Order: sequence, then C-alpha cells, then structure tokens
Amino acid sequence: MIAAMSPQPIDAPQQAQVRQATLACVARAAGLFEREFVAPPVQFDLIGRAAGQYRVLRGDVSIRYNPFIFARYFEDNLNETVPHEVAHFVVDQLWGLRRVRAHGAEWQSVMRALGVEPRATARYDLTGLPGRRQRRFAYRCACNTHQLTTCRHNRVQRGKARYHCRRCGQPLVID
Repeated sequence: MIAAMSPQPIDAPQQAQVRQATLACVARAAGLFEREFVAPPVQFDLIGRAAGQYRVLRGDVSIRYNPFIFARYFEDNLNETVPHEVAHFVVDQLWGLRRVRAHGAEWQSVMRALGVEPRATARYDLTGLPGRRQRRFAYRCACNTHQLTTCRHNRVQRGKARYHCRRCGQPLVID
C-alpha cells in the first residue's frame, strides 16, 4: 500500500520537531563534551537513498534531511538519523573531518555518548520515494553513442580517465 500512495514529505510541524530534536541533540553533545557548539542550519532538501547528510560546502556547514524518508519512518529517523548527523557535526568540531574516518572510532564514541547505537546505514523500503537523477553526457565512438554519468564525464574532463567502447575498442569522445 505504501508504494501505491503518492509520496508526501514531512509537513511544517514535523520539520519543526526535527529541527528542535537536532538543536536538543547539539545541546546535549555540548554538555557531554564541555564545549559550546553553534548548531548548524537544518535543511529538508535531500533526495535519494540517504535519510540525512552532514555537509561542509566551502566552509559552510549544514545538516540535510530527506523529507520523504522522514515522512515514511518519522520516529526511527528522529531517534537515529538526527543523532547520526549531529555526531558527524560534533566530530568535525572536535577533530576535523580530514583527520578521521566518516564512521570511525571518534564518530562511534560520539554516538555512544549520545545514547545511540552507532550504525552507519539504515535499511528502509524506499519503494515509490523520489530518487536522485544523475545527469548523463553523450559520448561517441566509431560505432555508437554512449551515455556517461556526471562522475565519469568529470573524470574524462580532468584527464583522470579514458573510456573505450566495448564493441569497437575506440576511445569515447564527447558528442
């Protein structure tokens, strides 16, 4: 029945509840680690398979949540995804992201301090939820046209990779 219904994101009161839970989790971490943390902005613009994401973009930090996954599994995400992303934020503030593994010992210790079992991923049925669509770029060889993903296209443009046709063996060039 879930797949037959049109997916709806969480509503404004639920977003407020998630924001409040995020602030409370940051405050709890500040008390536990005896540090003052400025809570990052919370956005509900994540699409795809991830329920949440801690992001650092050009020095700006934010926590992003997937409003469709939250709508389907609200309590689970409130209790697990919120502390999961806050733990990434705390690890960044205490140790910096370049010095630690994403779900390494530091992150696990923060999760345990917050009273949550450290799990890197959740297993949710995402049938019918909006997914990320990756842009494709047209490349050609001697015999055909090929569609390369953005990631592969960027590797070619940076000179980091070359791709060849499986049929004719010729290198692929942008169309």
